Amino acid sequence: MTKNLQIATVGGGCFWCTEAVFQEVKGVEKVISGYSGGNVPGRPTYREICSGLTGHAEVVQITFNADVITYKDILFIFMTTHDPTTLNRQGADRGTQYRSVIFYHNESQKKIAETVIEELSQHYKSSIVTEISEAVTFYEAEKEHQDFYKNNPNYGYCNFVIDPKLAKLRQLHSEKLKGV
Repeated sequence: MTKNLQIATVGGGCFWCTEAVFQEVKGVEKVISGYSGGNVPGRPTYREICSGLTGHAEVVQITFNADVITYKDILFIFMTTHDPTTLNRQGADRGTQYRSVIFYHNESQKKIAETVIEELSQHYKSSIVTEISEAVTFYEAEKEHQDFYKNNPNYGYCNFVIDPKLAKLRQLHSEKLKGV
């Protein structure tokens, strides 16, 4: 049976958090942490990204089966598991590399992203600042950043930042999770 695989690319602060969230979602086949949206030549490194000077955002590239979960559902999960109202910041992580961004891969994804933001905007006290941009080159992050939460569940950042996001995911989207 052929799967209807599609790609979504989003950034909602530290990619470790976003990766951990989507690894639990039913229909998600693969999640890769990486960088996108920059304006400097060559392949960026984590150190360069952290400087905030390359213009890249920490993102995840999600491969999902659209027969199991829709792009719209992916975006609803994304928008409700991070704070889309803070400009260039998620919690203590600050800088353009931590911006809230949706990189669309076609016009249909762009329209869906605009619709999701419009639908959710009434549920936030502050304005949603999530950037919607055309997908550009995606650079896979270094090996130590892949599966970070799975490989480091007792790391302090995981306990204090990722665990609450996963709890929120489980509370708001339990019907969309693997094993349910």
